[in-house]
Amino acid sequence: MRLARLPLPAVGDLIRYAYLWSHEHDAGREEAVKDRPAAVVALVRRAEGDDEVVVLPVTSVPPTEPGAAVPIPPATRARLGLQPEPCWVVVTEFNLFEWPGPDLRPVGADGSAVYGALPAKLMAEVRAAFAAWRAARRPRQVRRTE
Repeated sequence: MRLARLPLPAVGDLIRYAYLWSHEHDAGREEAVKDRPAAVVALVRRAEGDDEVVVLPVTSVPPTEPGAAVPIPPATRARLGLQPEPCWVVVTEFNLFEWPGPDLRPVGADGSAVYGALPAKLMAEVRAAFAAWRAARRPRQVRRTE
């Protein structure tokens, strides 16, 4: 299925995306192993007019370090159509790509790549955790290209 023409997402949107983990990138991979939800944490407007998006991955693997991820509550998972099992927004690494980019994947029949928006309170927690991780350590960045 092709993606519909996509408007720029909003910070807090959860998108379906072929997220490339930093360990996959370090191993020389250019393509992600699988598609997954990813939280839009920032939008970057470039002087050239290109919009870039910063996304954090969502995983069902529990974090191994305190502060490395923020849990998504069951009601939010259900509303967005995610798995019923626990999952987390990881704040230790991110992908940066030009919107819309080739790694977006359709979620529903309408061709959109957006599941929906995370609640403002949850997104504030994610952004605070991401800022705290950046202050304490350097999160891993993977810049995606075509």
